[in-house]
Amino acid sequence: MTGFRRGARLGVDVGKARVGVARSDPDGLLATPVETVARDERAVARVIELAGEYAAVELVVGLPLNLRGESTPSTDDARAFAEELARSSAVPVRLVDERLTTVSAHAVLRDSGRSQRSSRSIVDQAAAVVLLQHALDVEKRQGRPPGTPVPQEPA
Repeated sequence: MTGFRRGARLGVDVGKARVGVARSDPDGLLATPVETVARDERAVARVIELAGEYAAVELVVGLPLNLRGESTPSTDDARAFAEELARSSAVPVRLVDERLTTVSAHAVLRDSGRSQRSSRSIVDQAAAVVLLQHALDVEKRQGRPPGTPVPQEPA
């Protein structure tokens, strides 16, 4: 496991109405759901509070590129949210390609017997789990953090 950095991480799946949050254990073995945060003026502050509660060493924010790897309005929105997190917190923030995480999350929930309607409140958390688990697995496999760091600029 050379190159794996110890410490809990938070996975953050940014949506228009909600932000899904997941966390990892300090050894980076397993991502688990934490909370669905309403996407309002307190969303960034709540994610930062959760980072403190879980002593997160890093925030992994999903970057929703389209299937060709190009930016979309959702990509720009997630990038802006990640930049606000980076400006508002000392915890490092990384953007990680999250193509198909929400689709994967819906599939997992459907396979577990949940309807799309009953999954609405937790699909964002499930997408954050998929995103974070992918990031942890990539780091372990490659020996380096996935994605791109977001500059920590003073507010």
